[in-house]
Amino acid sequence: MTDTRRQDVVYFDNNATTPMDPEVLEVMMPYLTKHYGNASSMHSFGGHLRHKIDEARQQVADLLNCHPEEIIFTSGGTESDITAVVGALDVDANKRHIITSRVEHPAIRTTCRIWQKKGCRLTELPVNEEGRLDPDHLLQAIADETAIVTIMYANNETGVIFPMARLAAIAKSRGVTIHTDAVQAVGKIPLDLQKVTVDMLSLSGHKLHGPKGIGALFVRKGTRFKPYMTGGHQEHGRRAGTENVAAIVGLGKACELSKKYLHDEQTRVAQLRDKLENGILAACDNTRVNGTRDSRLPNTTNISFELIEGEAILMLMDHLNIAASSGSACTSGSLEPSHVLRAMGVPFTAVHGSIRFSLSRNTTAEEIDYVINNLPPKIQWLRSMSPFKNIEDAQKGAPVEKHEPLL
Repeated sequence: MTDTRRQDVVYFDNNATTPMDPEVLEVMMPYLTKHYGNASSMHSFGGHLRHKIDEARQQVADLLNCHPEEIIFTSGGTESDITAVVGALDVDANKRHIITSRVEHPAIRTTCRIWQKKGCRLTELPVNEEGRLDPDHLLQAIADETAIVTIMYANNETGVIFPMARLAAIAKSRGVTIHTDAVQAVGKIPLDLQKVTVDMLSLSGHKLHGPKGIGALFVRKGTRFKPYMTGGHQEHGRRAGTENVAAIVGLGKACELSKKYLHDEQTRVAQLRDKLENGILAACDNTRVNGTRDSRLPNTTNISFELIEGEAILMLMDHLNIAASSGSACTSGSLEPSHVLRAMGVPFTAVHGSIRFSLSRNTTAEEIDYVINNLPPKIQWLRSMSPFKNIEDAQKGAPVEKHEPLL
């Protein structure tokens, strides 16, 4: 085959991480070099950094339309998620019921199952074949002993957006704390916490062109909550540990820029996503989009190439210097099929050949054309080596799919 690889990477794995915006790096640099003091110090050399933390807190709050004092800085999305779940469970020892969904990120899924082993009752709400979650399932699942509902805002693998305003209203009507992992949603779609009345929300800097190792947890005023990280007085006693001033400043700037580019995400990026998706579907037989194409993130498409393995596709894409993934970056090293696609009932012939393409505001039309022109021949070549020549033959040799019951 003709070598058509590029020297520069064509990056379609932005749901795993995004490149840091140069403006973010620029504002961070003084706090990595010249202004290296501890913001909790009594002396002015460190103490004067406090106002930069407050400024960043305001920038995060502006993006979410909430009060700055409702923002707690953390080390990232995972810590924010764990803090929310554990913080809610620690409030009342008599409430030991957790409600989540079957398609959560491993940070939530693993935490909930750990607490299930500790004696909590766990309910994992199902999704349909389009990846949608029915709010009525939440209404039926809430009980007097429910401590927390934790459901993601948008799925990291398919981009499907959940009806969070409705879910929050249901939880609030029953007096139950509700948290949302909004790591993939923040910066890609408008979020207004005056309209979506969740009690807690997680976000992560490196998903919106900020630095790694920094995130935030929104905790609405009046929400009963116990700190997960204890020891010092930082973050008004809600999260101990020396403040990472440079990263906090970077996160603030990233949120400011995300607000600026929201329209671009909703329009140009979505159009590029559709062009990529339609181009692949037109050029490759036996392909399907996983998840609804109506209510989803503007940057994400999950495409199954039936009859071939996702790992083989990714290796050939890597040869072309195209970066994508077969699912969450936290589970991409596993040979197990995606729990998200399995929960959606994606057929065996497709679930192993699923590829997630996730764009960003840096994505260009030229990059889209490059993938459309160069990926289909690789897919055709892989198919030529497949032991299965059609879906029917593959289905005959497919193992029986086992779906987990509603816990």
